This record gives sequence, structure tokens and C-alpha cells, in this order.
Amino acid sequence: MLNAMSSVPFWEGHIVDAVHEQEDGSLLIALETCPASEARCGPCRQPCALVHELRRRKVRDRDILDKRVWLDVPVRRLDCHHCNARVTEHIVWLDRRARVTHRARLWVEALAQLLPIAHVARLTGLHWHTIKGIDYQRLKHLHGDFAAEGVRRLVMDEFALHKGHRYVTVALDADRMRVLWVGEGNSREAIRPFFELLGEEGCQRIEAVAMDMNTAMDLEVRQQCPNAEVVYDLFHVVARFGREVVCRVRVDQANTLRAEPKARQVIKRSRWLLLRNRDNLKAEQAIKLEELLAANQPLATVYLLKTELKEIWYAPSVNIGSRSCSSMENLAQTRSGKRDRTTHLVRQTPGQIPARHPGFGYLPDELIDPGRRQ
Repeated sequence: MLNAMSSVPFWEGHIVDAVHEQEDGSLLIALETCPASEARCGPCRQPCALVHELRRRKVRDRDILDKRVWLDVPVRRLDCHHCNARVTEHIVWLDRRARVTHRARLWVEALAQLLPIAHVARLTGLHWHTIKGIDYQRLKHLHGDFAAEGVRRLVMDEFALHKGHRYVTVALDADRMRVLWVGEGNSREAIRPFFELLGEEGCQRIEAVAMDMNTAMDLEVRQQCPNAEVVYDLFHVVARFGREVVCRVRVDQANTLRAEPKARQVIKRSRWLLLRNRDNLKAEQAIKLEELLAANQPLATVYLLKTELKEIWYAPSVNIGSRSCSSMENLAQTRSGKRDRTTHLVRQTPGQIPARHPGFGYLPDELIDPGRRQ
């Protein structure tokens, strides 16, 4: 085997000195520096003749057939007169301080794009963190540069990183649907570096930012991007409408039926029946909902308003979305006959209507909430 491997082109500048089979079945290949190759400085790549010391490093190479391969590599420390420093020599196929060769790294990068990291670790025998680091460097090389030229619409969201309320904030280009920036944390201080990278000119260019109802994110966007309209996502708007309108009207209706305990109990137990999507209800639950809405006009009104609210996000044009906003208020007034508490709650629920629909078409603030008019 030694004769067969003495001339392999994998390890430029080195020759195979010995091959040992270890107890676990892997191969340990001892390399020696090729006498014909000259040492080169790691930082400046210039030839160096002065060798300070010689150390050996054990590194992992790509498998050969069914054998895992380890290399025992001599690494020289050089006195470079070009850099006036003591440096490690440059090895073409091995990065400085690396314990994995370029061949093994490329192999792991290809596997990591097809398989979970845990499976790659089991297949290659490398540690999970080693594979994670290799894949991270690959992603950094491909997508590490911050490029936000021409970005006018953003999508910002947060997701849990680990248990224990640790979050990560991500910013995306809404037009091209690509990730621009990811940062740990969801506070104003955590997301401020993104706007610093974006620059003053880039912040002025932003027209709209879609987000959930994160107060810190909302305040920072309004401060950094004065020309941007804030768009709340459908899920959080409908959830807030359910809490602050549907539930409050349900409680008011239950309180008016104190003299009728059975009817009051039916309304008190109808919270999730009113908040769930109709498509997610079972057959018997759908029947109960229809009976409840037929028997209580205020609950029927706010339930219909919740349905109309969802349709605004799917409006095919800005004008249709604007008319839907007006029809919601008119519906509340028509059903109640006056500007009662139901109408007031519909108008005062913050963020219940998007400043821009999913196409980011303009919708004036006065149609969202009259209190926001400057």
C-alpha cells in the first residue's frame, strides 16, 4: 500500500513515509516534507529558508473506500525575512491551525447540503461542532457580505433560538425574498446594528416594513426609517382583535344575562368557539357556533367583522382594501344602530388594519385609525 500511495497528488509538497492501520480500523498516514519543495511563509507566501522548528499535526482527510484516514503532517515554523516575523509555513491543502484538509472540508460541505448535521457526523466520524463550523464557513462565504442595494421593502421577524426566551431577529428583502441580516436578540439595541449597516441613505429609501406586534421592533423602525409604513402581519392583528374586541364583547354580553344563568353560561364558554377559524371547527362545534350567532346579534357582528378583517390582507388592489376598511366600520354602526362600544373597539384596536396590504400598496393612516392623523 505504501508504494501505491507514494505518488498520490492529494498532499502537494509532501510524500508518504508510512501507513499504519489503527485499532479502530482507520488509516494513519505519516507524511514527510518533499525535499524538492521549498517552504513558503503563511502570510506573504514568499519562500523562506530559515526553519525555526518542526512540529507534527494530526489532521483528518477524506475517507479512502471504507477506511477513515488520518494524516500525520510535519508543519514547519519559519523565520520570514520578508515579514520580519516567526510564522507557520503555508500548506496548499491545509488551512492554518486547521485539523481537516481541504478535501475533507469539501466532502463535508457537500454532505451537509443533503443530510442533517447529526447524520453527517455519524457518517464521517467528525464531531457535530466541527461539521457545523464547516457549514457555517460555507454559508458565510456564499452569503456573508451585506448587500442591501435597492431594498425598499423589508420583512422583519423573530424566532426562538433556544429554550429560555432566547430569540433571533431576521431581516429579509420583501421583493427578492432573500435574507439580509440575522442578529441575536429582539430588543431595540439588538436590531440597531442592521440599520447601521443599512446606512442613513438606505434607511431613507425604505418604504414599508412588515413585522409582528413587537413593540421594540416597531419603535426602532419608526425611528430609523421615517419614510416607512409599518405593516402588521395577519396572525397577530386577528389575534389582538380577538382579545380586545371579540372577547370584550363576549364578556359584556355575558354580564347582561346575569338573570339567565344558563344562557350566560353558554356565552361564557364560547371563547374558543368564537376565536377559532371556522374551517377548524368540528361539525358539532360549527352547529353550536351558528346557534350562538343567531341568538346574539352583537357577537354575530364582531364575528363577521373578524372575518372581514382577514379579507383585507387578500385584497387584490389598494382601492378594494380601502373600501373593505370603510365597510367594516359601516357594518359595526349599521348592526348596532349607533356608535356603541362595539364600534368604538373596532376603531380603536391598534394595528387592526394594515398600513399596506401584502402587495404593499398605500393605504392612508386615517383609514387605519383616525387618532394617528398628524
